[in-house]
Amino acid sequence: MSDTALLLIDVQNSYLVQDVRDALGWPPIWRLDRVVAECRDAAEAARTSHLPVIYSRQIPSTAKMLALNPRSARHRRSRAALVPKLTAEDRHWRSEIIDAVAPQPDDLVLDKTRHSFFAYTELDPILRSMNIRRLVVAGLQTNVCVEATVRAALERNFEVAVAEDAVTTDGPALHFAALDAMRVLYVEVAPWRELLAPGAAWDVAYRTPNYGRDPAYWSDPHMPLPNP
Repeated sequence: MSDTALLLIDVQNSYLVQDVRDALGWPPIWRLDRVVAECRDAAEAARTSHLPVIYSRQIPSTAKMLALNPRSARHRRSRAALVPKLTAEDRHWRSEIIDAVAPQPDDLVLDKTRHSFFAYTELDPILRSMNIRRLVVAGLQTNVCVEATVRAALERNFEVAVAEDAVTTDGPALHFAALDAMRVLYVEVAPWRELLAPGAAWDVAYRTPNYGRDPAYWSDPHMPLPNP
């Protein structure tokens, strides 16, 4: 049995509609269609290699606003009048995994209420029971639930890789900054085909291209570089 599992984070229908995100001031997800397709292909490849595929599904806590970070709760309350009223059916649909990357019968789907897939879920004991020690993480969003899950996995001494072509977020700046932040924690960042390849060594972690050596690395990304 392999020691590697694929985690697909929050690839849910809620990202396919922008009304609630607009009301909360959140932009559309960058290159969403492409990343959903990559997640689908990565899941199919994992199944073919008999690797476990485990989905997270973000759902609201039964404690509602009490479960939110106070600043998040204040933000949501301040915009509550702008958020469209959803039926129970619509809320259920939005919580489901996108059809294009739908779970298969042998996959696991676990609900979560926090950013990290490990927070208050059974993910950790399930992985231990399956003798998993390496995790390939894909899905949404790079700098939010993906990164939170990665950091929690590192704290539990899993080896972690992020499929850079199968994750995305609100825009490229946040996406690439999050990938660099994870690289320096010894997270392997590479295309999923490399990470899931048989015998993949995962030996390039911490080698961010030109990390700390390119002068542009030290510049303010919001300021133009001086002329040479």
